Amino acid sequence: MAQAGQEIDLGKIVQDNWLSEMQCIGTYSRLLQTDGHAVRRNVLRRLVQTETKHLRIWETMLNEKGLPKPSTADLPKVIDGLVATEGGPAAVFKAIEDEERRDVAEYTRQLREIKDDRLAVALREIIPDEHAHALILRRLQTQPDARSALDRVMRRQRQGAGGWIGDAVYGVNDGLGAIFGIVSGVSGATLGEKNVVLLAGLAGMIASALSMGAGAYLAAKSERELYDAELFYERAELKSHPQDAKEEMSLFYQLKGVPEAEADSITESLAQDEEQFLKSLAAEKMNLTEDALSNPITSALIGSTSTAVGAFVPILPFFFIGGTAGVIIAAVVSLIAHFLVGAAKSLVTVRSWWASGLEMTLVGALEGVITYGIGLALGHFTGLGGT
Repeated sequence: MAQAGQEIDLGKIVQDNWLSEMQCIGTYSRLLQTDGHAVRRNVLRRLVQTETKHLRIWETMLNEKGLPKPSTADLPKVIDGLVATEGGPAAVFKAIEDEERRDVAEYTRQLREIKDDRLAVALREIIPDEHAHALILRRLQTQPDARSALDRVMRRQRQGAGGWIGDAVYGVNDGLGAIFGIVSGVSGATLGEKNVVLLAGLAGMIASALSMGAGAYLAAKSERELYDAELFYERAELKSHPQDAKEEMSLFYQLKGVPEAEADSITESLAQDEEQFLKSLAAEKMNLTEDALSNPITSALIGSTSTAVGAFVPILPFFFIGGTAGVIIAAVVSLIAHFLVGAAKSLVTVRSWWASGLEMTLVGALEGVITYGIGLALGHFTGLGGT
C-alpha cells in the first residue's frame, strides 16, 4: 500500500511540474506576441525553447507512468494575471521572475525530499535552467543598453581598485567609534581616571581589532568559497549540457545590448577556453570576478590594523594626562578624527568630503555625549565617580 501511495503522490508531482512548465511557455509566448523590443523578443524565444524541453521531460515521465496530462483550463487566467501586472514591463518581468524562483525552490525541495532516481535525473537537468531563467528575467527588468553595460564594468573596476581602501576606512571608523564610546563612558564613570580609562581603552582596542580581523577573514573566505562553488556547478553543467551553457552566456551578452550574432560569436570564442568561459559565466551570474575577490589574509590584516589605528586615537591623550583635561583633549582629538575618517569615505563613495566628514563628526559627538552621560550615571550609582 505504501508503494502504491508513493506512486500516486509521485504521479501528481509530475503532473504539477508539467503544468508549471505549460504556464511558463504560455506566459513567454504571450509576451512574445506583444513585446516589440528585438533583444527581449529573442530572449523570450530562447526561454520558450528551454521550457519546451522541460515540458517534454515531464511528458515522457507521464507516459512512462501511464498518467494523463492535467487540465490547462485555468492557465489562461493565471497567464493573463501575470502579463497584466501593473507597473510596466519591469513589473511584469519581476512577477515572472518570482514565479521562476518559486519553481526553483519547489524543484529543489522535491530533489531533497523525494527519493526517486528518475525524478532526480530530471530535476538535476531542469533546476540549473530555471535558476538561469530567474537571473535573465532580473536583467530584463532593466532596459538593455550600452550605458548600463558600461556602468556595470565601472562598478566592478571601482570594487577591485577601491576594495582595500574601503576596508581600511571601515576598520578605522569601527575602531574609532567603538573605543571613543568606551573611553567616553569610562571617563564619565571615573571622572577621567587615567589608568582605568587606559586599561579599558586598550582592552577594547585589542578586542575590536581581533574581532574585525576575524570577521574580515571569514567574510573574504566565504565570498571566495561561494565563487569556487559557482565555478564547480557551472563546470558540471558545461560538461553535461555544453550547448545550454553557451546559450545562457549568449543571452547575458544580448541583455547588455550585444546583437545576437555577435553574442553567439563571442560565446563560441570564450568556449574555446573552458576556464575562461566558466569565469565569464560566473561573473555574469554573480556580478563578481576572481580579480575582485579579496584575499582572506590581506582582509584580516587590513581590518585588524585599521581598527587598531582608529581605536588608538581616543586612548592616546590618556598616556599623558587624565582627569577633566584628558577627557576634553580626547574628545577634541576624537571628533577631529571622526571628521577626517568621514571625509576619507568620499574616496569610495560619491558624497562630498565635507558633508561626509560633518555627518560622522555629529554622529561621534552624539555618541560621546550619550556614553559620557551613561558613564556619569553609572559612576554615581556605583560610587566609582568618587574614587
